[in-house]
Amino acid sequence: MDSPSMPPGRCACCHLQGWRCVCATIRPMTLATRLCLVIHNHELRRTTNTGQMALHALTNSEMRVRGRQGRPLVMRDVLAGPYTPLLLYPAGDAVELNRELVSRLTAPFLLIVPDGNWRQAAKVHIRQSELQTVTRVKFSQANTDSFRLRSQHRPEGMATLQAIAHAMGVLEGETVKNQLLRLYNARLEQARIGRGLLPATPAATGKMRQPR
Repeated sequence: MDSPSMPPGRCACCHLQGWRCVCATIRPMTLATRLCLVIHNHELRRTTNTGQMALHALTNSEMRVRGRQGRPLVMRDVLAGPYTPLLLYPAGDAVELNRELVSRLTAPFLLIVPDGNWRQAAKVHIRQSELQTVTRVKFSQANTDSFRLRSQHRPEGMATLQAIAHAMGVLEGETVKNQLLRLYNARLEQARIGRGLLPATPAATGKMRQPR
């Protein structure tokens, strides 16, 4: 996995300043579903990125980086495994990710999640020819959260870790979903503290994890 270079004092996983790092709350899970995070190069250093936290929470996961000049991303080997691939992206032909859909498909699953801003993520299913035949899935329900790490272009837009949590809830069950959402909410709480919306209190501290 590529290791992003973060500013001094910031965790390479949750991107928070050391004393507010929430990585000690991560309890790694090994799931039948495999996660492939397709992250844009410019997203690696963004302090609001949450997708990389999912890689530490889910042992059966990997990260692929796109958008690097002279280093085109190849996904053929990812799709070669014994998984039914699903691309989490609300394209025009995307279908609702729910239990009914999952019941018609063959497990285990490979969940491919684009990570970047809206413009960057929108190009994944277009520019990666290997993904043209992969089933695209989405969530249509509006995200009603009052506080978000960054603005969203669609009413159903979610942070990457948040979206992964809901997807894994469908594929793996509510226990997995709730554990990932607890991690996301811990990250969200520290963001609110950093923006002066909550009183400052240290996060659950521990040695900052480095990317695998």
